[in-house]
Amino acid sequence: MNPRRWFRKHSLKLLAIRDSPEAIAGGVAIGVFFGFMPLLGFKTLLAIFFAWLTRSNIVAAVLAATAHEILFPVMPLIYRWEYDIGHWFLSDPHRWPVPVLKMNWSPREWWTWDTLSTIGPPLLLGSVVCSGPLALAAFFVTKGILSRHQQKKESSSHADESSSEGVDAP
Repeated sequence: MNPRRWFRKHSLKLLAIRDSPEAIAGGVAIGVFFGFMPLLGFKTLLAIFFAWLTRSNIVAAVLAATAHEILFPVMPLIYRWEYDIGHWFLSDPHRWPVPVLKMNWSPREWWTWDTLSTIGPPLLLGSVVCSGPLALAAFFVTKGILSRHQQKKESSSHADESSSEGVDAP
C-alpha cells in the first residue's frame, strides 16, 4: 500500500472522531509513545489502558499505536537506536555498546534469560527517552490540526445556517 494514501486514510479517521481536540491529541500522543516501545504484544493494550486512565480518546490511541505498522521494515533499526541510547545512559562511564557487526550472533547465545535481562533495561529506557519527545510533538501537532479543522467546520456550518435564514420559506 502507498504510505501517503495510508496516512491520509488514517488521518481522515482522526478528523471524523467526535471528541475534543485535547482528548484526541492525548490519545494520539499515548499511541505514538507506546508504538515505539518494544513490547510487541502489549502496545495496543497499554495504549488503550492509559488512554482510558487519562480520559483521552481510545480510538485515537489505537489508531496511533497501530500506525507504526507502516514502519515495520525499519523497526529493527529503530530498536537498535533506542538500545544504543539506553545503553549509553545506563553505562558508567557513558559508552556506546558493541557495534552490531562485532556481536555474537549464535542463536543459543541470544535465546536466554540472561540476554533478555541484559538487553531489556537499556532497550526500554532508550525507547522511553526516544518516544517521549515524539509523543509530545504528536500531541501539539494533532491538537493544532484538529482545532483548525473544527473551527473551519464550525464556520462553514454557521455560514450555511446564515445563508439558509435569508431565504423565505414558501
